[in-house]
Amino acid sequence: MSDTLARILTDPAYHDYLGILKGARNGFVYGVKVRFPHALIMAILFGRADWPTRLRAIFRATKQHALNLAKFVSIYKTFLLLQKKANGGKERSFDTFVAGLLSGYIVFGDRNAINEQIVLYVCSRVVASFIPRASTPYAMSSTASSTGRPVPPDARYFSIFAALCWGAVMWLFNERGETIQPGMFNSMTYLYRDSDRWSNLRTLLWHNKIDVFIPAFISIILGFCHFSWALWRICTATHLLAAEAHESPSSRRYVPRA
Repeated sequence: MSDTLARILTDPAYHDYLGILKGARNGFVYGVKVRFPHALIMAILFGRADWPTRLRAIFRATKQHALNLAKFVSIYKTFLLLQKKANGGKERSFDTFVAGLLSGYIVFGDRNAINEQIVLYVCSRVVASFIPRASTPYAMSSTASSTGRPVPPDARYFSIFAALCWGAVMWLFNERGETIQPGMFNSMTYLYRDSDRWSNLRTLLWHNKIDVFIPAFISIILGFCHFSWALWRICTATHLLAAEAHESPSSRRYVPRA
């Protein structure tokens, strides 16, 4: 049984299909690692409801982010495979754009808080990729201000906007990867390229890479501990600053000048 499974996992004929499975796995794990610490810290710092309500909100946000990434990666890889088969087994440059366009519309076309945040993040990276590469940093400033209440984008146009963003970023990643912001490039490498590599069942579903022996759930816990430590430092510093600001003048020790 194990020999048969090992042959299937290493058989090139099944590689593209298993890549879809591992892509979904990596998308889900990455979504949890990114969203859970963020949602937890936002609930601690800005939450106003009781803790059961906050925990449910954290769970919903984490679940939606993780499932959406898992769905996008798997659907994207499926569209790539269909186009490859339709073209006689050959990949074309614009296949990534078409696959990203369709997948982005299907998964992220529904306008909600999580999708809007992800799409705007992707859009900013797409726009930044058109800035000429330089060895010196640049700065941008804006003096625009508004006192009106923000109006969300029209749902119909947002769907088209999401599709174009995802189509563009997938094409850029495949054809002009050097123009993408490093953090996003590393994230996309984990989602789309690492999910094409495995040697056995463990590296298909449990470990991402052979040389990394940290299971997915342990990496999530380590990420949570890191964010908790950072949050503790922020709260400690804020408490000290608040105590200093509210210290009464009469309680301060008078030090005469020399």
